[in-house]
Amino acid sequence: MADPARAAKLAQRIKVVVAEALGRKVKDPRLEGITVTDARVTNDLQHATLYYTVFGDQAVQADAAKGLEKAKGVLRQEVGRNLSIRLTPTLEFVSDEVPVIASNLEELLREAKKRDAEVAALAASASHAGDADPYKSDASADVDIDEDDFDEEDFDVTDDEELDEDGNKQ
Repeated sequence: MADPARAAKLAQRIKVVVAEALGRKVKDPRLEGITVTDARVTNDLQHATLYYTVFGDQAVQADAAKGLEKAKGVLRQEVGRNLSIRLTPTLEFVSDEVPVIASNLEELLREAKKRDAEVAALAASASHAGDADPYKSDASADVDIDEDDFDEEDFDVTDDEELDEDGNKQ
């Protein structure tokens, strides 16, 4: 079993070889718009999964998938020639959904920004439901508290006395 670092290096090399082979060796017009985005190789170096994107509608993507399946033998042969490993890995092509997910995320972010702008516009023209300062106090309501009104023994707690949850002596 190979180490993951070697598998990752081999995956990157396979990605480059397949991308170049798609441009030079394979003459299928269905494969002209394909971009190889990523490659993964199992740790035993027996199987390689290549992720690709194709810009276009569903029909173009389906044609590209059929073209890749047809060209899989030629591409594997090209990988075998360009790599110095004992066994040539099998190739599997998977359509990469990351661009589709990214465009959906961008649309959601645009919608969120639009709603944030609407909320900000409503907040700018909004006013308080009550007084601007609900905690304002009248000058006549001010009460002066003298320190003489309280006994020190009300607040003095010795070590042997315990307080309950309300702060009262027990």
